[in-house]
Amino acid sequence: MKVGVVGLGTMGAGIAQLCVEAGIDTVGREVTADLGAKGRDRIVHFLTRKVEKGQIESFDIDRLTVTTELAGLAECDVVVEAIVEELGPKRELFAELERICRPDTVLATNTSALSVTEIAAATSSPERVVGMHFFNPAPLMPLVEIVRAELTSDAAFDTAYALGETLGKHPIRCHDTPGFVVNRVLIPLLNDCVRVLDEARVGAEDLDAGMRHGAGWPMGPCELLDLVGIDVHVHASDALYDKLREPRMAAPPRLVAMANAGLLGRKSGRGFYTY
Repeated sequence: MKVGVVGLGTMGAGIAQLCVEAGIDTVGREVTADLGAKGRDRIVHFLTRKVEKGQIESFDIDRLTVTTELAGLAECDVVVEAIVEELGPKRELFAELERICRPDTVLATNTSALSVTEIAAATSSPERVVGMHFFNPAPLMPLVEIVRAELTSDAAFDTAYALGETLGKHPIRCHDTPGFVVNRVLIPLLNDCVRVLDEARVGAEDLDAGMRHGAGWPMGPCELLDLVGIDVHVHASDALYDKLREPRMAAPPRLVAMANAGLLGRKSGRGFYTY
């Protein structure tokens, strides 16, 4: 099997890392050679750490080819898209992939909040398009949601599900509805948590302790939002609210203000906490 990954940012590099670790020939595509090299370095760094910690015996980085050309994906059996979370660029990419890849290549999108059906509609073979929603960080989070769009074929769906298992994940099956399974539950829940911060006049540390010790969460909501990225969460909230118009889906003003102020969490050094 040969897997292509389009976009070697945080998510794409994590997915490509999983493929290399599983011994799969992998082609990673980035828009520039510099970004491609950064993605490759990131993968080598994390796999080397796993060897040092005794979590894996070895890895073969020669399994990974990095290219700037979409044509480099022509011989892949599955291509996973992990580019910017915007419908326009994803639809353009899938139309291109359809021209370049073999007719039997399964085209998967790692979108977390967009409609897989709308992405698939940019192609003339929507039956081969499926959602494979990995969670961040992809190498550590055990879940992958396998999402059936309106016209996804059983063959494409089963291929994506089997790939999820090969990568050592726990795949779950779902249909293409806004937020799929986890985000449909988690995004409004995190928004509720942030509203409680103001309404109950509770501090971030106390709220996090409350949800860890009272609800059994492994990580408090404020810690989780800082890890995910405040801007990423607001973007996903907006996408869900646009589709469903449920008030709980809308990002609370406090989160919007934080995103606008550049308080994005861990990646900016400051969110609910300082890093």
